[in-house]
Amino acid sequence: MIDRDRPKKPFRPAGQRPWRPEGGGASEGTGKATPWPRKGEEPRKGDEARKGDEARKGEAPRKGEGGRKHGAPHKGAPSQKGGGRGPGKRHFRPEPRDREGPAVLYGWHTVKAALDNPQRRFHRLLVTENAARRLEEDGVRLPVTPELVRPEQIDAMLGPDAVHQGLLAEADPLESPDIQDLAPEGLVLVLDQITDPHNVGAILRSAAAFAVAAVITTARHSPEATGVLAKAASGALDLVPIVTVGNLSRALTTLKDNGWLTVGLDSEGDADLAATPLHGPLALVVGAEGKGLRHLTRQTCDAVARIDLPGKITSLNVSNATALALYVASTRIKAAG
Repeated sequence: MIDRDRPKKPFRPAGQRPWRPEGGGASEGTGKATPWPRKGEEPRKGDEARKGDEARKGEAPRKGEGGRKHGAPHKGAPSQKGGGRGPGKRHFRPEPRDREGPAVLYGWHTVKAALDNPQRRFHRLLVTENAARRLEEDGVRLPVTPELVRPEQIDAMLGPDAVHQGLLAEADPLESPDIQDLAPEGLVLVLDQITDPHNVGAILRSAAAFAVAAVITTARHSPEATGVLAKAASGALDLVPIVTVGNLSRALTTLKDNGWLTVGLDSEGDADLAATPLHGPLALVVGAEGKGLRHLTRQTCDAVARIDLPGKITSLNVSNATALALYVASTRIKAAG
């Protein structure tokens, strides 16, 4: 018998009893499946097994089964809901991300900004010979003793596509300020479930360029402030505070209660952002690319505006649209002040 002729074991979720081909062996298999015998029981075959199953109907559930019907998901099993997946396919919910681990930072601007930030607590600093020389020439203070490595050692840790420029650091994530502690002045950005780390990193970079006081995001449905995001931010991760909140609509309500004007950005906005009355302190709320602002977020904002473009392409990447909105808003606030 070749491998493709062997009967395959059916998929079984964790916690359920294993299965074997009926008949006791691969050569005798009929394609049907029956449970392995319990400890101390004789293996059942064919109709005897089915009669035994019928005989157990109406009996009280055995200890450990908790009355679960055959085919019902056991406690802790992944949900099988989710349209379009077809019969028998299961939807596995991802586990919550562990945000307590060290942040991985790489690249010259990213690591240098972290080294210049006294709030950072470092665990490791890996440098190549050229990077170590450059740090010494720039007079960068090193809070930990660096480990001298070859470039390919960092490549092995990050992958060949990561542009690390001979620097990799592991440090504690920065603490999130409390939204109540934000002084009601200037401009803040609020991100409504933007999950792409490249986009969030680029937004942070624009935020640093326009002197944004803080970026507010949710604890869930947002990327971790590490790796790709930190590299895309090009040092802005250590320049712009990130305020993490549990509920975005409540956070917007808190801002409004503290005197902030909240303006959402959406392609279906009521008016062009350039024609919308703006003043500081201002919170610009940006939605995820494709989905835009969520319904409750739109309802909570004081106003919802769009960005009118003169060209044939009327939409921009979310990070580019945010940069343009920051320019319009900061210019209007400066003129109003």
